[in-house]
Amino acid sequence: MWGLDKNIMIDSRDALPGRDDKMPVAARHFVNGHPLQDPFPDQCRYAMFGMGCFWGVEKLFWQQEGIFSTAAGYAAGFTPNPTYREVCSGQTGHNEVVRVVFDPDDISYPALLELFWEGHDPTQGMRQGNDRGSQYRSGIYVYDDDQRQAAETSRRLYQSFLDKAGYGKITTEIINAPEFYFAEDYHQQYLAKNPGGYCGRGGIGVLFERQDQT
Repeated sequence: MWGLDKNIMIDSRDALPGRDDKMPVAARHFVNGHPLQDPFPDQCRYAMFGMGCFWGVEKLFWQQEGIFSTAAGYAAGFTPNPTYREVCSGQTGHNEVVRVVFDPDDISYPALLELFWEGHDPTQGMRQGNDRGSQYRSGIYVYDDDQRQAAETSRRLYQSFLDKAGYGKITTEIINAPEFYFAEDYHQQYLAKNPGGYCGRGGIGVLFERQDQT
């Protein structure tokens, strides 16, 4: 598609057709040795976030206590089982995301949201820093009504902090969690396999203040 503007979300009718075959990935997390795919312990829950390049985002979450597993992947687009090259073309509509498997007894969903807001710039639309295109948009993909309520409440609260700091409006999409497609195996835990690799993740220095702070 010559002249495609990757900063504009592609129409589903123009998206690449994709494929039926799923992406093969390793059985175990490179960092902690836990499974990358189901089944997970019964108490674990899912969260999914888009915060720009998924390499640095995945590292942010796997470093936290209470995180059982993480995986880099693609979501919120139209092309089934896309490849990285296809996603980078802007012709799939997918976002680079990280799926987090967490134990709510050890880390809460609101705590994950704080990491989300502080860990990137949620006001940039179809980009994150120098990474430009619809695959780098800010997104929270919720798995139930409780997550949606927490996400929307946190968005309103963080917007008030951004307003005070002189930043613009949040562009983060909050939608029901779509199907998660694993990225290629070399993307999984990329910065553990490549410690000097590109991260690209960074916040804007506006902290998420708890409502009970005085």
